[in-house]
Amino acid sequence: MTESLDSSSFSAGHPIDTVETIVSAREWSFERFGEDEIAVEIAGRWCDYRLFFAWHEEAAAVHFSLALDMRVPFDKRNSVMGLISIINERMWIGHFDLWSDNGLPMFRYAILTRGTNGPSAEQISDLVAIALEESDRFYPAFQFVIWGGKSPADAIACAMIDPVGEA
Repeated sequence: MTESLDSSSFSAGHPIDTVETIVSAREWSFERFGEDEIAVEIAGRWCDYRLFFAWHEEAAAVHFSLALDMRVPFDKRNSVMGLISIINERMWIGHFDLWSDNGLPMFRYAILTRGTNGPSAEQISDLVAIALEESDRFYPAFQFVIWGGKSPADAIACAMIDPVGEA
């Protein structure tokens, strides 16, 4: 994610076209669902992530979500929602949510574009970088609650320990 994409090389077209250009340049796997939606798959530190971008004309907004590759069992959803609440208190940009239909944790954000030519390549690249960083950062906490039986507070404490040195 360190490579820079200069927005001067992108035309001010449909916002999802901008996303597709960035995704293609990075050689990520993607599928375009009509003019207003695109799904992307990329590898994270702990799992593969599925990114989804959708253009909403009336709101002049690009909705973005990144789904973590895990399902939260019904009996763990209250604990995971408690964890999500703690995580969201620590975030500046975006938030985590739990998709109620299938128990899928996800990072979500929307870029408002009214009065602009749409999101820039830098905005899209930054958004993806932030989503990946935060998802990789908190993935272990989700695992600790779901499979380790830890409380949300204990899971955050374990996940926030910074390793020292190299293995």
